[in-house]
Amino acid sequence: MPIANLHDIYVAELQELRGAEMRLTDAFRIMADIAAHPDLTDAFARRRAQTELRRRRVEGLLLEHRADPRPDAGRGMLTLIGSNRRMMAEAGSDRLRDAALIACAQRADHYEMAAYGAAAALAARLELPGDQRVLHANLEEGRRAGAQLMDVAKRAVDLPD
Repeated sequence: MPIANLHDIYVAELQELRGAEMRLTDAFRIMADIAAHPDLTDAFARRRAQTELRRRRVEGLLLEHRADPRPDAGRGMLTLIGSNRRMMAEAGSDRLRDAALIACAQRADHYEMAAYGAAAALAARLELPGDQRVLHANLEEGRRAGAQLMDVAKRAVDLPD
């Protein structure tokens, strides 16, 4: 999509977010399947459901702007997930694999926080308060989910603070 103005950048950011959430939905399903600790399995299953809800919200914003919700494949998140897969594959035990899963989820969380923050700032600049509310809600939901995962991590993998 050619970018001619700030709104086009905003739409491109939303498309990237949609693709990232789509990729994360799949990744969290896989992470839930390979996590050894049952609490971690449950946490990733919850994350998957939350991520799917955020994806639908972003798709709703794209439709409100009459933009195709599908063009971007979430290339940034795809690269991140590929790197994460390599780390998980190299973990030598269930406990280490669970720790790697948590680290991978944290990286994805930070990517999402940056992307949602950027999109929310653009929505503010474009004077789109409804969009800004949705994006901030997704951002805060992601932050809470990340904190909840760390609570599980401390119990499941006994990671230090």
